[in-house]
Amino acid sequence: MSHHPKLSHFLETYGIVLVVIAIMALLAAIRPDVFLTSQNLSNILKQNASLALLALGMLVVIITGGIDLSVGSVMALAMVCIAIASKAGVPWPICLAIGPAIGIAVGWVNGVGLTWLQLPHPFIMTLGTLNIARGLTYLITGGSPVSGLQPEVRYLGQAYWDFGIFTPPAGFPASLLIVAIVAIGLWYFLNRTSTGRHIYAVGGNPHAARVSGVNVDHVLVVAYVICGFLAGLAGLLLAGRTDSGFPNAGIGIELDAIAAVIIGGASFFGGRGTVIGVLAGVLIMGLLRNGLNINNVSAFWQMILIGFVIIVAVYIDVLRRKAAVRR
Repeated sequence: MSHHPKLSHFLETYGIVLVVIAIMALLAAIRPDVFLTSQNLSNILKQNASLALLALGMLVVIITGGIDLSVGSVMALAMVCIAIASKAGVPWPICLAIGPAIGIAVGWVNGVGLTWLQLPHPFIMTLGTLNIARGLTYLITGGSPVSGLQPEVRYLGQAYWDFGIFTPPAGFPASLLIVAIVAIGLWYFLNRTSTGRHIYAVGGNPHAARVSGVNVDHVLVVAYVICGFLAGLAGLLLAGRTDSGFPNAGIGIELDAIAAVIIGGASFFGGRGTVIGVLAGVLIMGLLRNGLNINNVSAFWQMILIGFVIIVAVYIDVLRRKAAVRR
């Protein structure tokens, strides 16, 4: 019997990774000729890099028991501002900084608005900034895409490193390196710093955290700033990948980001969630979409399947909470 707690802990920590491996094995068995090509695999990683950044940011606010509906609009706003600046000949290092700076600004507004105005739920605040950011995106572009970015601005979103192993246009996407750096940094922040631990404490029980001396308002502002920053960075990668800033980018992607976090084992009630779980959640969604695409399954069926996966993931979270209460 002594092995059971160890097994359940292992499954809780790495079960989601096993699901990713199982889906990959299934797709490799069904369509090895298409799925296992280096071009297809590197495309999956490149196509989901922006979503991975959004989901990692969303993880931080969901751990606090919150939500950020504005990330898709913030990504689009960052993207069009980068494109306009790059086209106007603004030096590329400044162009690279524009997206993350816009994200930080909107994240700060979300966090400060939520805490100062004492709004009942972050849903309200971030629904407001979703509309404001999307409206600004349409205003400054007139609703038209802006294309023609400087090569340096496109680099992170488009570049591949083939290391002499892959055949172009396949390879190791530069955008994946950005995701890896962010993931490692965020893991360190959440697990090894006092602010990171306070984020979990606030999500677990905000009242108890406040009583024990945690500055809850400060923690919430930090969480929303991180989420905004990563949305701005996602805008930079997407602008590079598509060589444009299009105002319709990212409509509904905030729901994909939330789904990836929940599929990855974070609790919608706050207080739990891991970086590795979120990355696995993003991969599960990316692999399902890719698998259905290469088997010529309609995009409408893809939406239905992802919807079922989300419901199952939340139901597992509910069961987990009940089991924890019984323990």
